[in-house]
Amino acid sequence: MTKLATIYGGSGFVGRYIARRLAKEGWRVRVAVRRPNEAMHVKPYGTVGQVEPVFCNIRDDESVRAVMQGADAVVNCVGTFDKSGRNNFEAVQHLGAERIARIATEEGVGQMVHISSVGADKDSDSLYSQSKAEGEDGVLSHFPNAVILRPSVIFGHEDQFFNRFAGMTRFGPILPIFGGNTRFQPVYVDDVAKAAVKGALGEAEPGIYELGGPDVNTLRELIDQMLEVIQRRRLVINKPFFAGAILAGILDGLQAVTLGLFHNSLLTRDQLRSLRHDNVVADDAKGFADLGITPTAMEAVLPDYLWRFRPSGQYAAIKNSAKNLKA
Repeated sequence: MTKLATIYGGSGFVGRYIARRLAKEGWRVRVAVRRPNEAMHVKPYGTVGQVEPVFCNIRDDESVRAVMQGADAVVNCVGTFDKSGRNNFEAVQHLGAERIARIATEEGVGQMVHISSVGADKDSDSLYSQSKAEGEDGVLSHFPNAVILRPSVIFGHEDQFFNRFAGMTRFGPILPIFGGNTRFQPVYVDDVAKAAVKGALGEAEPGIYELGGPDVNTLRELIDQMLEVIQRRRLVINKPFFAGAILAGILDGLQAVTLGLFHNSLLTRDQLRSLRHDNVVADDAKGFADLGITPTAMEAVLPDYLWRFRPSGQYAAIKNSAKNLKA
């Protein structure tokens, strides 16, 4: 009989790759999201009816349970960068994750995979990182055999990392950044999906895996690599954290006084706290090697989707070739 997986947040950046890979494995996939009508892009990942978006509110027990009925595996990809509102850090990344694990155990689900973050730490000064750690504890308290994946910053076609910085280069010759000396270990989104699928198939030992790519770079080095790919020259200025604190405070305050009409997606105080800490895999952590996966290098992927930020866009290669033609 064909197996069934429920992926909470399965239409998002990471979830869609997991859904596609599970469909290729022959599984039926329920993509549990708040807005199914905005998740129709997942349906072509499989044959007719194989991948279906369904409504779910992970703050509600019965909603979580309804979309889990009959599932052989569940994958939780739900996350947020909002510290306020109903879908805040605590509600989504802690209580939501714990709820999914508890109900998965009650329903007799065989496998659970939970997507966390390499910076998860209950003692962190970042509320985001605290909620990620609390979510892990909640998952393991109810589903001890869960596979927990802690990726570093994730890159890929739909990412909000390289795409965001590349977009900023269009607004002028100066590119300001904060935390330029903070180290990251970017990991390709489809590699994270491979790890998640191994967990769902029961091919990974239970436990926590920290996932990072083959290279560790500072934020400044990553920006320089991005600029080379998009063939733009920009003056990159690493601004001090106290300047970032002032800017983030203003932006957070503006969101508060407008009651959320202005949504601060530029820089929050909590994001700035996270930028003070390296985002790399621990030396003693289990990782891709334990899963039999070779991580993909950034240079193999970045040109595939950042080309649109080049001055000549898709014609950049043609123009470069034309320069070499002899008269």
